[in-house]
Amino acid sequence: MARYIGPVCRLCRREGMKLFLKGERCHTEKCAIEKRNFAPGQHGKDRKPKLVGYGLQLREKQKARRYYGLLEGQFRNLFERAFATKGVTGEHLLNSLERRLDNVVYRMGLGTSRNQARQLVRHGHLTVNGRKVNIPSFEVKPNDVIEVREKSKNNPTILAARDATAHAPSPNWLEVDRDNLKGKMLAQPKREELVQIQLNEQLIVELYSK
Repeated sequence: MARYIGPVCRLCRREGMKLFLKGERCHTEKCAIEKRNFAPGQHGKDRKPKLVGYGLQLREKQKARRYYGLLEGQFRNLFERAFATKGVTGEHLLNSLERRLDNVVYRMGLGTSRNQARQLVRHGHLTVNGRKVNIPSFEVKPNDVIEVREKSKNNPTILAARDATAHAPSPNWLEVDRDNLKGKMLAQPKREELVQIQLNEQLIVELYSK
């Protein structure tokens, strides 16, 4: 499957904000935003365009797509499904993104980044309601129980991630048992609980609706 394998710090610099793509490094002074908070490239320091209209909408879409680690096709498919659902399209889109299994594993603190959480899912370390699931895009539903498989509970990567993220509280829509490496989705996430960064989903809807 295609995926972005380039340097992720330049993505944060391009958006001008932390997207938390490198786990715990993002919380230290080593974070690229702390050192070089300007766009990447030879003329990054001098390039400060005033964003209006399409440019503003595009940057908002790129920010959301990179934050959740999706390719353009994956992100567009989620939007199309959200658009076809009755209700507020932007909220449906963010809800679908947040309920992806890789994101839920990250929110549980079993991965220091969404990329690491996605790898754990891909390698078959997680179960949902007792059944192994290795599809990162699997959408978790209320009352679903997510747990590390018994034979993976001593995995050093998972244990290290749990310890490194001990300071980060889990969202209200997730019940997390860090000792037993399991969690349960209690309810659909509310809009104010969906995204940890400043994001205007209405601009994304406007972009795709043209």
